[in-house]
Amino acid sequence: MEEILIETNVRNVKLKVIKSTDSEILQLINNPATINRGFRMVFAEYKEPLYWYLRKVLYSHEDTDDALQNTFVKVFEKMTSFEGRSSLKTWIFSIAYREALQIIRKNKQLRNGNIDHVLGLEDGLLADPYFEGNEIHATLVKAVQHLPERQRQIFEFRYFEDWPYKDIASMTGLSEGGIKASYHHAVKKIKDYMTENMILK
Repeated sequence: MEEILIETNVRNVKLKVIKSTDSEILQLINNPATINRGFRMVFAEYKEPLYWYLRKVLYSHEDTDDALQNTFVKVFEKMTSFEGRSSLKTWIFSIAYREALQIIRKNKQLRNGNIDHVLGLEDGLLADPYFEGNEIHATLVKAVQHLPERQRQIFEFRYFEDWPYKDIASMTGLSEGGIKASYHHAVKKIKDYMTENMILK
């Protein structure tokens, strides 16, 4: 287990947080006597980062909740067959990535080419009680929404989540070189969009 010290401003108290390794979590899950404890640890560790990743991709709190629930259902169903070819984090996020893609595609079918969702996205975000950004952030989100689906996903992981290219490649099944190229194309498109909208000078 990895120990992490967190300093607080309250009476100079230091809290010690124990962070379990992948192998320790998997050992708990593979033991019938401790499987529930292992799953609780997975849920506690990944619920918040998964929520905010999915929220940045899907924007809607409702869609995010649906994707998050589906992700954990599949994680719990498949955890005992996890082979360790990637980190547990990458494996779990790859499941969330696929769930997000399914919802994006479903929403596209429902919209049937209607772009009103893009045109109204900025106002909707600013009115959303869960959104904590300002107008520039909302415009950035709107610019990201205009990207092709694959570029958008790659940009979300690299820019918002700060994932290494190799981890994104492992998660998406694409080459690292392809990931880098897609990200740089996405950055250029976003800069162009925001320049046209008088955000960048």
